[in-house]
Amino acid sequence: MYSIIYKKRLNDFVTELHIHAPLVAKKAKAGQFIILRVTEDAERIPLTVAGADAQTGAVSIIFQTVGATTLALSRLEVGDSLSDFVGPLGKPTELDGVKRALVVGGGVGCAIALPIARALKEAGCRVISVIGFRSRELVILEREFSEISDELHIVTDDGSYGQRGNVCLPVEALLSGGAVFDRVFAIGPLVMMKYTVLTVKPYEIPITVSMNPIMIDGTGMCGGCRLSLIEDGRRVMKFACVDGPDFDGYAVDFDEAASRLGAYTDFERHAYGEACNLIKKGEAQNG
Repeated sequence: MYSIIYKKRLNDFVTELHIHAPLVAKKAKAGQFIILRVTEDAERIPLTVAGADAQTGAVSIIFQTVGATTLALSRLEVGDSLSDFVGPLGKPTELDGVKRALVVGGGVGCAIALPIARALKEAGCRVISVIGFRSRELVILEREFSEISDELHIVTDDGSYGQRGNVCLPVEALLSGGAVFDRVFAIGPLVMMKYTVLTVKPYEIPITVSMNPIMIDGTGMCGGCRLSLIEDGRRVMKFACVDGPDFDGYAVDFDEAASRLGAYTDFERHAYGEACNLIKKGEAQNG
């Protein structure tokens, strides 16, 4: 069993947990992920390692409550335990040779972008970060990004905090203003990554995106996390769990990835609704 040793609500929808998992903490690197189960009979879900401390054995995960499993996870408290916490899985983010980086995070994707930005900074890289959210109330990890960024830009869709608009606006302003980067890292919703790639493409700067498709076993056996990439003019299939989760942003077929990701939306919505109803029923009985 893997005990929860720290919990913090980052906003009404996003929670940070620190899990005591010494073996995972010892080996985890930026860009890798874990697969957990809340209970023995629960579904497996992948979550990116937001941070790891080999000294204390703590692994940080940050997640948004969007379905039945993340709802159950969000209701756990310090002292509770998870049934499974497997990792680190996937390939670490490739950072070699990057001296000037632009890190772009959207929403809860900032939890994935942060350890990448931190690793780059620790390697002596100049890091400029752009993070975007729908509104002020949803802003997370601002202090953490400020501490490891040479320059930080914050945008919100409604203009309630930082610059009004989406992450592509400061990205375009930086690039058109002559800023030079060895690589761009974009992590967030598929549509955000797609348009960040399109914004960067005219400047011919390499761009890495982190993909989080449907995933079950995390070993490449189930095939659920397959992605289509265009390499050397031909379509090839990759598995996010073993070939990624990082990929060349110019090669990813974002439209296909979005279609596959939405295949179970109705089932997920139903499961979430059922979970909420069970919680309400339990609270009424105990009240």
